[in-house]
Amino acid sequence: MITPTDLYTFPKPPPGKTAWPWEGQAALFPQKMSNGQSWPKLSIVTPSCNQGQFIEETIRSVLLQGYPNLEYLVIDGGSTDNSADIIRKYEPWLKYWVSETDAGQADAIEKGFNKASGDILAWQNSDDFYAPGAFERVAYFFAARADLVFANGDVNLVASNSQYVRRIYAMRPSHFFAANLGQHGWPQQGCFWLRSAYQHVGGVNPALQFCMDKDLFIRLVAFGPAGRITGPALANFRQHQQAKSVMLKQVARRETAGIVEKYGRKKWTKHPRLLQALWWVFRKQAALRLRLGRYFDWEY
Repeated sequence: MITPTDLYTFPKPPPGKTAWPWEGQAALFPQKMSNGQSWPKLSIVTPSCNQGQFIEETIRSVLLQGYPNLEYLVIDGGSTDNSADIIRKYEPWLKYWVSETDAGQADAIEKGFNKASGDILAWQNSDDFYAPGAFERVAYFFAARADLVFANGDVNLVASNSQYVRRIYAMRPSHFFAANLGQHGWPQQGCFWLRSAYQHVGGVNPALQFCMDKDLFIRLVAFGPAGRITGPALANFRQHQQAKSVMLKQVARRETAGIVEKYGRKKWTKHPRLLQALWWVFRKQAALRLRLGRYFDWEY
């Protein structure tokens, strides 16, 4: 965690960088949650490779949450740009970091979680970043539901320069649509889950290049209850030309088909038009929230 004393040694933002997470101080948390419980331990993993232009923003968005029970792990895949130099600046506030050749993003994520000890896990890619106050809201959401395994929330789509583009309204977690249609509407940037559940379902599948999040989330929501965190966006998803969502569209389609074949039930998957119609109806709640937010500045 960052203490008030750390603010004197915490790296200053590069010239010209303003707004969150470049400016501002870490929030000060009370010793206990308002319900008297201890703050659950959060473990955040950032996988990265040659994202030097973005990774500092990611790191600061994690550390400047000021969350009192945090461990942060950065797993870099042997970057040849300035990534290692940037990570090293923040080394005093990291539980662990490494820069070495790996087998890809899923391998890096698995490596990080294998070293994590938190109650709640998440990963944040090195070109995306959290919104202020996200971890506090996550902690209270899990504390309010002792049976909860998985939670997700809205994220903002931002441009390569971090400027807001639009809100991505997260869907209420549904194993049915994720398994049978390959659609989930749970932006990975705003997802959190219990480490105990992660271990029970077998963790990330390192064979996947694109859909390791979808594959993991399907297994998590099959294991136990899931919920959507209401309120402002929890994180920011960056859209840029080198993003995996741009570069690996064919891989995404192939892996999604494999996931449906693996987890879907034949009695449903043989009726894709019916599934698409049901998915259209299910998505209406997100469309309603979009309209309410647009016209009434209403958060839900």
